[in-house]
Amino acid sequence: MTKKILIVDDEKDLVETLSFRLEAAGYAIITAFDGKEGLEKARSEKPDIVLLDIMMPKMDGYQVCRMLKFDDEYKHMPIIMLTARGQEQDKKTGENVGADDYVTKPFDSGDLLTRIKKLLK
Repeated sequence: MTKKILIVDDEKDLVETLSFRLEAAGYAIITAFDGKEGLEKARSEKPDIVLLDIMMPKMDGYQVCRMLKFDDEYKHMPIIMLTARGQEQDKKTGENVGADDYVTKPFDSGDLLTRIKKLLK
């Protein structure tokens, strides 16, 4: 069965590029362009993994991650923070809200695919 990936990021070009790359690798893609929409789609679509930006309108990625990870129904859902925020404190906050992995932009798409596969096992 095809695994579903939810990409939540307000950078439309990045979402399109990433969607294309991941679809080529055999994944089904769901997209959201702000934190609130991302949270709603994570709950309704129940993706196999979430790629989540931090700095977004309406609700930031830390809030989305925390709301999913502290909810028994969704806490098993792997979340990779995918962000331009690369400071050690940012990574620590990602860890504290329950993120399974933390990738900084710009990123290597091959490395990201490896990380996705690892979390989907």
